Amino acid sequence: MSDKAYSKLPCRMREVKSPRRAYLAKRRNDKITTVLFQIGLLAALIGLWELAAQVGFIDSFITSCPSRIIKTLGEIEPAELMTHIGYTVLECVIGFFAASAIGILVAVLLWRFNKLRRVLEPYVVVLNALPKIALGPIIIIWVGAGMQAIVVMTILICVIVTIISVLNGFMSVDEGKILLMKSMGASRFQILTKLIIPANVPALVNMLKINVGLAWVGTIMGEYLVSSAGIGYLIIYGSQVFKMDLVMTSTVILCLLATIMYLAVAGVERLTKRKFHVE
Repeated sequence: MSDKAYSKLPCRMREVKSPRRAYLAKRRNDKITTVLFQIGLLAALIGLWELAAQVGFIDSFITSCPSRIIKTLGEIEPAELMTHIGYTVLECVIGFFAASAIGILVAVLLWRFNKLRRVLEPYVVVLNALPKIALGPIIIIWVGAGMQAIVVMTILICVIVTIISVLNGFMSVDEGKILLMKSMGASRFQILTKLIIPANVPALVNMLKINVGLAWVGTIMGEYLVSSAGIGYLIIYGSQVFKMDLVMTSTVILCLLATIMYLAVAGVERLTKRKFHVE
């Protein structure tokens, strides 16, 4: 409500609205303060890093520093840099969406078929504990030494966690509500679409936020194993020729890309909260 419209309200209605306006203003101020503190903390860390390198407290040849990172960025051809970024982003996005879709589908099947869930649940737990990097050579043999191997590695990193988190959310829905819908003649599909999924919208969004980090881990891990381009390739190449500035520059770029992807998922979270009125 605008201030002009608010001023036209009767006094009693203004008294009712005032606490809400104060509450909304407090929330807005808290968000602004949090963002400012986050930016200030980041700026302070970058400043301390640069200062420590300039005064010789740390060896900038080993740890690099912000000024050397900026210089390294200027030395890389923009077209070459965008090619490496494009490969990594494409691999990560494909793996992210594929793993999320497969994980949700498997979780739905395990929720729908109780016997299947009881049979497969121990295997899912064991697969989650298995170090995925150990499967790297097998993946390369199965799908080839290319982008497909990196995407498969990303999917393997994300999919088991997706299945477990989504299935736990499905199983946590109030059994009384499910029995009520069954008593009213609802089918399993109707229970899924009208109760289970709407009740788990926050859990699904949280799963996507978790998968953002896991997808980047899987992508870089895959590029460590087999790649001819990408951010992971630059990190490996920089470490092999002992160009730590290139390694740190690639790491900073990776952090920025992950942040952008996380902010995109956070935007989806805000939209779902607004649509489903979730606090």
